[in-house]
Amino acid sequence: MKVVILAGGYGTRISEESGIRPKPMVEIGGKPILWHIMKIYSHYGFHDFIICLGYKGFMIKEYFAHYFLHQSDVTFDFRKDNQQYIHNQYAEPWKVTLVDTGENSMTGGRVRRIRDYVKDEPFMLTYGDGVSDIHIGNLVEFHQKSGKMVTMSSVQTSGRFGVIQVAENGQVSGFREKPRGEGSWINAGYMVCNPQIFDYLENDQTILEREPMEKIAGAGELVAYKHDGFWFAMDTLRDKTQLEQLWDSGKAPWKLWD
Repeated sequence: MKVVILAGGYGTRISEESGIRPKPMVEIGGKPILWHIMKIYSHYGFHDFIICLGYKGFMIKEYFAHYFLHQSDVTFDFRKDNQQYIHNQYAEPWKVTLVDTGENSMTGGRVRRIRDYVKDEPFMLTYGDGVSDIHIGNLVEFHQKSGKMVTMSSVQTSGRFGVIQVAENGQVSGFREKPRGEGSWINAGYMVCNPQIFDYLENDQTILEREPMEKIAGAGELVAYKHDGFWFAMDTLRDKTQLEQLWDSGKAPWKLWD
């Protein structure tokens, strides 16, 4: 199953960093948060990635074009016709497809543009700024057993995000905008989608989380996978600092890999 990652937004609320790089390239512990997200999926055996590019997408292309060099020690011998020697060679077991989905496209528009790359198969979908200790294998199994079109991971947090209304059986019945107080379930990304979702994506300006998801929920085809563990979205510079502190402590909850 392929993993689609939305990595094309402007990241305006972390403009101190996103002014010079795409938000998914903001580093935690010396690695882009995009890398951390990919490592989470890879830990569970999902290695085939499709990354939706937009704002400053060329920087993500350049990162992966030189990924092998980033991960290895290198000697450049300028005395011998600029020869290059790679030491301690290491590569991830990844296949990475980078797709230009438009600088100003909305989330649904970006997903719509990668349709040809996922064909007519289920795929996973998440945002390029959130890390979690979610069990991806259990998420996929939950989706398959539900028989629904879309499974949305949900977490409980205080309300700077819009929330989803979830019944005891996991059925999503609707959405509410940014409530006050705590204990509401929000969309945490880490979704699994059947290909029928493309029928709900009209154009580049389609916002996935609004009309498409509302219609899918109204049709009884959206369920929530409730995650009680760690989840954190890097929305501001303060969030980045908190993630850095967790990483530096050696106890980052999302670091599931060795």
